[in-house]
Amino acid sequence: MNKSLRKPLIVGNWKMNKTPHECVELLDELIPMVAEVDRTDIIVCVPYVDLCAAVEKTRGTNIKVGAQNVHSAPKGSFTGEISAEMLLEIGAKSVIVGHSERRTYFGETNETVNLRARAALDAGLKTIICVGETLAERDADTTEEVVGFQTKIALQSVSAEQMANVVIAYEPVWAIGTGRNATTAQAQEVCAKIRSIIRKIYGEYISEHTNILYGGSMNAANCADLLNEPDIDGGLIGGASLKPVDFTVIVKAADDVN
Repeated sequence: MNKSLRKPLIVGNWKMNKTPHECVELLDELIPMVAEVDRTDIIVCVPYVDLCAAVEKTRGTNIKVGAQNVHSAPKGSFTGEISAEMLLEIGAKSVIVGHSERRTYFGETNETVNLRARAALDAGLKTIICVGETLAERDADTTEEVVGFQTKIALQSVSAEQMANVVIAYEPVWAIGTGRNATTAQAQEVCAKIRSIIRKIYGEYISEHTNILYGGSMNAANCADLLNEPDIDGGLIGGASLKPVDFTVIVKAADDVN
């Protein structure tokens, strides 16, 4: 295991927060705080209505912009959806697929997550695929089985070449926005399992070069311990990404790794 093969990655998931004006205000505060960071990639995944403002505001900075979901079709009668081509033309570089809130509230399945991921990858977007178990599944001791199955289905028909644009985010559903966190040992155990699945499918080289993030309420207080685990290469950050000071602490903690 050589963690230095992977550049740390911190992704802010703003969820349904911030108008375009508020988006610019937040970025105005964040940009100078992280300007000196050079060993960690930074992405903010903003609401669709904020994408143009965010892309323009971050132009020439070390922050990249992503979306929070994408449809599997290039166009068509899919009211309320957005295509990978649309995201690319706006200037988005990445997208989240399969977030637990999409699975829980909007009917996303392992199969639709795979279709969306493949569409994003075919278009050349960096694709952050979320996997994670519920509290009932954790208590039933089926975490590895559930997360392993989600990972395998999400990666069906994804080529070895496309894996260069794949990021897996482990986000235990029971730890998102609840203030309850997996221990560093629990997070590391599942991230190591995800890496072993990637190794079985694609081989050692790709598994060693694929970023695996932890996405269960990582914050300024717990980030350093989590980020120093051998199979945790960064974080998918929810609430703390809306607080520039806290988000900067997480980014700099990642930058200190290796």
